[in-house]
Amino acid sequence: MSFLTILEIASYMVTIIGLPYAIVIYVHEQRLAEQRDEEAVYLALIDEYVRFQKLILEHPDLHLRMIGTAPPLNDDQQERRLIIFDILVSLFERAYILVYEEVMHPRQQRLWRSWEGYMREWCRREEFRTTLPLLLEGEDSDFAMHISRIAAQEAVRKQAG
Repeated sequence: MSFLTILEIASYMVTIIGLPYAIVIYVHEQRLAEQRDEEAVYLALIDEYVRFQKLILEHPDLHLRMIGTAPPLNDDQQERRLIIFDILVSLFERAYILVYEEVMHPRQQRLWRSWEGYMREWCRREEFRTTLPLLLEGEDSDFAMHISRIAAQEAVRKQAG
C-alpha cells in the first residue's frame, strides 16, 4: 500500500467520521449558546423585577404589597402608584416580548411560567386590574391581549372566591 493510498483512505475516514462529528459538536455548541442567551435574558429580567421590588419598598405608604383592601390614597399617592404600575407593565411587556412564544420548549416554559405567575399575582389586585386598560394604551397588542386575559381570569377567580 502506497503512502498516497493511505492518505486517500485517511481522507475518506475524516470525511465519513470527522465531518458528521464536527456537525454534531457544532449543533451542540449552538444549543448551549442559545441556552446561555436565554438564561442571560431571564437573569436580566429578574434583576429588573428585583429593582422594581426595591422601588415598592421605597413607597410603603402606597400599600402595594398589602393583602386585602388598602386604605384610600391621596392624589400624590395615586399618581405615584400609577407610575409604579406603569413601570411594572413595561417590565411585564419586556418579559413577554423576550421570553414568550406560542410554542416553547420545556425549559423556556419554566422561565415563562414564573413571569406569568408574577402577572397573575399583580392581576389579583383590583387596583392594578382597574388601571390596566389605561396602562396598556400603546403597548404591544399581543402582550395587551395576554395580560388582559390573565386579568379577566383573576377577576373571575376572585369573584368565585
